Amino acid sequence: MNSTLIIFLLYLLLIATPPCSLIASAASNWTLLHSNIGITAMHMQLLPNDRVVIYDRTDFGASNLSLANGECRIDSHDYVLKRDCTAHSIEYDVASNSFRPLMVQTDIWCSSGALMPDGSLLQTGGFNDGDHVVRVFKSCDTCDWVEITSALVKRRWYATNHILPGGRQIVIGGRRQYNYEFYPKLSKSEKAYSLPFLVQTNDPKLENNLYPFVFLTPDGKLFIFANNRAILFDYARNKVLKAYPEIPGGDPRNYPSTGSAVLLPMRIVQGKVAVVEVLVCGGAPKGAFVNAENGRFDKALKTCGRIQVSDPNPQWVMETMPLARVMGDMLLLPNSDVLIINGGSAGTAGWEYGRDPVLYPVIYKPDNPFEDRFEAQVPTTIPRMYHSTALLIRDGRVLVGGSNPHIYYNFTDVLYPTELRLEAFLPPYLDPRCVRSRPKITPDSQTEFGYGNRVVIRFRVVDELDPDSVMVTMVAPAFNTHSFSMNQRLLILEGGNTTKAIGKTKYQVIVTAPPSSNIAPGRHYLLFVVHRQVPSEGVWVKIG
Repeated sequence: MNSTLIIFLLYLLLIATPPCSLIASAASNWTLLHSNIGITAMHMQLLPNDRVVIYDRTDFGASNLSLANGECRIDSHDYVLKRDCTAHSIEYDVASNSFRPLMVQTDIWCSSGALMPDGSLLQTGGFNDGDHVVRVFKSCDTCDWVEITSALVKRRWYATNHILPGGRQIVIGGRRQYNYEFYPKLSKSEKAYSLPFLVQTNDPKLENNLYPFVFLTPDGKLFIFANNRAILFDYARNKVLKAYPEIPGGDPRNYPSTGSAVLLPMRIVQGKVAVVEVLVCGGAPKGAFVNAENGRFDKALKTCGRIQVSDPNPQWVMETMPLARVMGDMLLLPNSDVLIINGGSAGTAGWEYGRDPVLYPVIYKPDNPFEDRFEAQVPTTIPRMYHSTALLIRDGRVLVGGSNPHIYYNFTDVLYPTELRLEAFLPPYLDPRCVRSRPKITPDSQTEFGYGNRVVIRFRVVDELDPDSVMVTMVAPAFNTHSFSMNQRLLILEGGNTTKAIGKTKYQVIVTAPPSSNIAPGRHYLLFVVHRQVPSEGVWVKIG
């Protein structure tokens, strides 16, 4: 049976389902937010005021959005325009569905970042004159980028950042950088530290371990996946604690083979996280990049590997997606599902090297039986190829933008034109038929708390409440670029089964805050009440 027929049958099955009955048959949807935001969304970060910083790169040439007040960027190092009066970054306001241009001076192409404890975006590196630069964006109605030159010890291009328990960021790898460093620096003399694992996983003919997948584990260590292997790393002692088996098949999963990965939702029980699992999905097979350079576009990988990081003898368990996918994004949804979205089904990442867009998102349900975890969703009409992005926002929608498979802004005479449209994917829990099951958190709920604190959350539900189906989740807003959402994590808080009525349609649940900064680094999170797998709108909370 060919892939087109399989997709068609999956869609027929989807639209033939009966009306919603407590989420089981709910349908996803799409909405177009803007037909032209002026730039292509290569990087995105949600801020705690419900605004999203979006940016591409500065040496594409002129964008479709002018800078404010007749400003121009003057950069003698730029390869395309020395004087550029167009924007390459915007701030998107979710509430008003509006955006404004921002000024970024140095090249931020293929950079990295993380949300800091004070709610600002700290962004690191890039290309050309931007590779040693740190940039800070503190959001307000008139705020703009602040750039700190020569702030990094090493050039960082295709690196990965992670926020640490103490509030600093670790910046790992990058092109021809087999090391890591921290920011902010503790002193002017603080150096970068060698990480031989990045040498060991590097193909000498092709760097295929860029944008490594990095996750902070509950014991304060880092799980680092690069190419086709992973380690548990003690960054404080610069020591590898454990080497994990090679993922079965041995195919590379990082840029430019570009699969994606998530740290699966972590459930806190009696103050601990007993099971810590990572899921890695999609990518391109060995040799795909070289083949694409020669005009041959290999079929993308259809497999996912799931591993218990916390297991004394960890082994990969392989699963098969309904659709092959390279350059896909994996996002944690507030009800603990995993969304797989964007990308193509052939080729690899890189200019002109991707083929056959995958228009159908897939939802992965980690707690379902092994043979019943993937669900195909309603398709988009917009190809999202190389340099596309996806981001969870507070109301439960997923913001989707970008796709620029070309060196410059090319809108005609190319296979996949540069994409300036911004759209939103609505997961099944936003089906209007399920609105009565959707909780609404009330303003008398706690939004700031310390580690291990008792936290009182109050909410309303129109339908009769099923107390056994209530859980409270905390989601860390991620920095998304190149098919990886840095710093993404979801915690299921202890105490969701304590829900009780405190009025007509009003309820209270008392949960326990995460016990340590290893499990939840001090910063802003989105907190959701989930009822019958339908999450509320999130509320911003801060822990630390």
